[in-house]
Amino acid sequence: MARSSWRLACLAGASALALAATAPAGAQSNQEIEEVVVTGLRRPQAQQDVPAAIMAFTADAIEMAGIEKPADFIDLTSNVTLVETQNAGNAFIIIRGITQARNSEPSVAVIVDGVQQVNAAQFSQELFDIDQIEVLKGPQGALYGRNAIGGAIVIRTKQPTDTFDTRVKVGVENGFGYSARAGISGPLSEKVKFRLAGSYVNNDGLIRNAYLDEKADPYEDLSLRGTLLFQPTDNLTVDVRGSASQLRTQALYFNIVTDVNDTSLPVRVNNPGQNDRDMYGTSLRIAYETDAGSLTSVTSYDMVKEVLTGDAFDFLPIQESLFFQILGFDLNQSQYLNVKAWSEELRFASPTTDRFQWSVGGYMIGTKRYISTGNMIDRGQGVFPVYRTPSTDPRNPQFSFLADSQDNFAWALFASSSYDLTEKLTADLSLRYDKDKRENTTLTPTAFLPNVAGFPAGRSGEVRKETFTAWQPKFTLTYKADEALTLYTGYSKGFRSGGFNQTGVGAVAASNGILGVSDVFKAETASTVEAGFKSQLLDRKLRLNGSVYNTISDNSYFFVFLAANSTQNLGNVPETRLRGFELDATAFLTTGLQVNVGYGFTDSKIKEFPDPTVLGNEAPLISRYTLNVGAQYTTALGDSGLSGTMRADYRRIGRTWFDIQNSTVRDPLDIVDVRLGLEGENWTLSAYSDNLFDKKYNAEFSPGGFVFKGRPRRYGLEYGMKF
Repeated sequence: MARSSWRLACLAGASALALAATAPAGAQSNQEIEEVVVTGLRRPQAQQDVPAAIMAFTADAIEMAGIEKPADFIDLTSNVTLVETQNAGNAFIIIRGITQARNSEPSVAVIVDGVQQVNAAQFSQELFDIDQIEVLKGPQGALYGRNAIGGAIVIRTKQPTDTFDTRVKVGVENGFGYSARAGISGPLSEKVKFRLAGSYVNNDGLIRNAYLDEKADPYEDLSLRGTLLFQPTDNLTVDVRGSASQLRTQALYFNIVTDVNDTSLPVRVNNPGQNDRDMYGTSLRIAYETDAGSLTSVTSYDMVKEVLTGDAFDFLPIQESLFFQILGFDLNQSQYLNVKAWSEELRFASPTTDRFQWSVGGYMIGTKRYISTGNMIDRGQGVFPVYRTPSTDPRNPQFSFLADSQDNFAWALFASSSYDLTEKLTADLSLRYDKDKRENTTLTPTAFLPNVAGFPAGRSGEVRKETFTAWQPKFTLTYKADEALTLYTGYSKGFRSGGFNQTGVGAVAASNGILGVSDVFKAETASTVEAGFKSQLLDRKLRLNGSVYNTISDNSYFFVFLAANSTQNLGNVPETRLRGFELDATAFLTTGLQVNVGYGFTDSKIKEFPDPTVLGNEAPLISRYTLNVGAQYTTALGDSGLSGTMRADYRRIGRTWFDIQNSTVRDPLDIVDVRLGLEGENWTLSAYSDNLFDKKYNAEFSPGGFVFKGRPRRYGLEYGMKF
């Protein structure tokens, strides 16, 4: 990027914050911006003291903003975007240009109540009964291990309470849709407390299938969570949790275009298909406090199953499809994923009141994964799920089929320390070593192996093994100039494990002129240098934070579909440079009126790649910038005892590239969300609209021209009660 363009981007970010930074000067309000305590760096700290770019959403903020899905809080966070795709288990988080792709490891570590999610398919789910959400930007591998290469998202659900507490919320929305969310908590005895929470959401859909004359995206989700908290002594806490989620929706209703901005085509698939995802998890957390520090053990077991069926390329009715024109028949498809994982973390940490704080520990995770993909011949009688064996159903016979299993084991050792060098200067140092052993077994039956003449043949039962290791250091210096200003700078490195493509795809890719793809995709590392500041001004009526960073990513992922052998693959970009900044401000303009502005800029450039024509291109899925502007006004309604709230959020996502060739770029996207609320002593009534102006856009562009429509306008009413 030219130096003049970089200066223009900096000017744009500074200008976007000028309103929030200057408006409070004449304000007479005695309101202060809420001080939030976060734990993203593994110890409790005031958000403004944390030496990292972090966005935190408290329970009140979650309620006021109507956060019910991960996309909702990501849309409010600068330099973070979410690419939503055609199935529930694929939603790609991009933080500061660190991206994700189909079949890849996540780009961010997601930790829910101290337990890290084991598979990317778990991320996109209903958020209910949530106490706090923290989004940390930049590599956090030293603290959270592999997959924290782009950052970490720490979610804490509401905890069991000492007194009985019940909350219920019901809603209706266009579609037609309705929802119910509830939580109940209280004591079972003097030393035992519980919490139960659940969510049910049902919607007929918002996107029309013009061919079948029905909605393409019906949605039904049932999620439950339970917690038992035992405190047998003052020093010992035992926390047992369980969760279950069942999602039923549809998928694979793509359009095929050459320009990602083309939204003119209606959905016209002849198979409505299905997308079923089941998730179950349980965890045991034991914490023991001693004078020397605290010992914590976290054990978890998780299972994720997802099956999806639907049309295949080119997603048109049978008689109009390209395959029918060439072969005389059309295809549909089915995919199945089954992941089971256990994990154990053991950590010992010194007291948080010491001048020198430290922690040490170890982590283990075992994962068994099975995945199958395949095409069936579409005879117009529907498409049916295919799990572990090829279909023999004469209504929908198998055309192609691929399957493999993985048996992975990873372990890590870690240590971190924090030392107050002076009253104002603190040094933090963390180091983690990860070792990830992966074993892949080809389970494709011999008759379906996609062997191509002249290239190495695949073999059913073939076992491949690889080991990926990495040191992940993190060093930060923090200078607390005074109560109103914190400065920090540091270096961190993140790691994401590699893995396996189908045997022989490297040669097939090369024969088709596709470089960067081999039988094994390499592990990715990202090294970041960052500096930032955090300030509280005008008697805490203005909070202004900023950071600037430079990241070198080695072997980042990109997605490739090889039609020659019907395989989905990941390739590596040897080196990508990412640099950018964020500026975020929150201010009270007057009594009851709070404004927030956030601007994040990312300049990406491919520095090394086997194909010289892509050098200098933008990396896939990265948006040039994000702009967030929000305003919330709350006021008492006379002497009625009621209060009213008005909230509006505007976000602009800059130009976005989707492949390494930069074959298409999405124009800047503007979305407005609004909410109106009325609150009594123990009840609330809210009206809302997301995407108020019904902006038409494609949420994703996948190589080959596959686009998925963004969600149209959504509006509804919610009523909540507390007992």
